[in-house]
Order: sequence, then C-alpha cells, then structure tokens
Amino acid sequence: MNIHFIGHSTFMLETQQHRLLIDPFIQGNPQASVTLQQARDWQISAVLISHAHGDHWGDALEFARAGTPLIATVEIAGYAQKHGATQAIGMNIGGTYRAEWGSVTLTPAWHSSSFPDGTYGGMPTGLIITLGGQRVYFAGDTNLFSDMRLIGDTGLDAALLPIGDHFTMGPEEAARTLDLLRPRVAVPMHYGTFPPLTGDPAVFRREGEARGVDVRVLKPGEHTTL
Repeated sequence: MNIHFIGHSTFMLETQQHRLLIDPFIQGNPQASVTLQQARDWQISAVLISHAHGDHWGDALEFARAGTPLIATVEIAGYAQKHGATQAIGMNIGGTYRAEWGSVTLTPAWHSSSFPDGTYGGMPTGLIITLGGQRVYFAGDTNLFSDMRLIGDTGLDAALLPIGDHFTMGPEEAARTLDLLRPRVAVPMHYGTFPPLTGDPAVFRREGEARGVDVRVLKPGEHTTL
C-alpha cells in the first residue's frame, strides 16, 4: 500500500486495484499538493470522512455527487444525501463497512463535529482501514485517550496522527499514543497549515523513534510504502 500525503489531514491510500481518499480538503487548503481536478482523475473507490469540520469535509460533495461512495457517520451521510450525494453510506462508532476494496471501522475521537454552515455533524470519529492486507488507523482530530490501547490491539501497520496542538493533541501527546497504538509506522498530520497549528514534527519523530516506532514525516505531495 502507498500512503500519499496530500496536505493537512488529507491522504490517499493506494493499492494496484483501489484508491481511498480520506478527508478531502483540497480547495482552500494552503498545503494541498494536487488540484481538485487532478484528484477527480484518480478513480477513487471511496471517500472516507472523519468529521464535518470544513478542513476535513472539504470537497467531499464534489466526489459524492459524481457517484463515489462516501462513508461516514449517519449525520454526515444524511447531510451528503440532502446535498446531492448518490452513494452516501451512514455508519456509527463501532460499526464496520465491508467492500470489495477492504473495510473501515469507525472509532471514537475526542473533538467536535459541525459543517461549515453550522449543521451538526454527529460524533467525530477515527477510522481503522484495511486495504491491500494492511491496517491503517487514521485518528482524525483527537487527543490521547486510553481506549487507543484497544485500537492498537487490532494490529496496526500504520497510524496517521494529528500533532498540531491547539485544536488537537500536540507532538508530545501524540507520541504518547504510540505506547497504546503500537503501530509499525507513524505519520504526523494536521500541523503547520494555519498559524495556531504549531506542533513540530521533529519533536514527534524524536519521541516516536525513542519508542521504537518508524516515524515517517511526509511533505505534501510525498508518499510512503507499507
């Protein structure tokens, strides 16, 4: 599996057969390494949404209105359906959706969730994604919480973790999650995009590697392979 970092918290996970797009904040994202048109050309198998804030919901409707399956909480899926999505799949925390490409399970995340127009977006979530025989945890926007140990029990190949501070955990707290999650690889996200997001990826790398985790800091447009 290739993990492509588009910028901020937007990723594309890719195997030879499938591509999944996570939290597609492209237009208006100062870090975005692709244009919306380039992303449309990727033939995405599904769009996964962690919560409804604008820097995560982003351009989801651009894909969902074109028929790409959109997977998220029932509140987000319902909102998408009302705004022209043809294949919005609503779930809730603890549930797993299975498809030809693999599966996604929604986990808790400690944050908030509302659309840019103020509509309530349900509970924020993390995502446990299986694709191409690999298991990736996308934490969404969250802090450290003790039940991450249960997420780690699933056996994680990679964890994508926010480190920006202010709206989420910072790099030191994010590094502490690695004691619970126990991934082979960790990739930081949600930092440096806007002035309040001051978390330093060098600190996360230092603290993570001290715990024996392979920390890979990606610039927007870079990718890494599991």
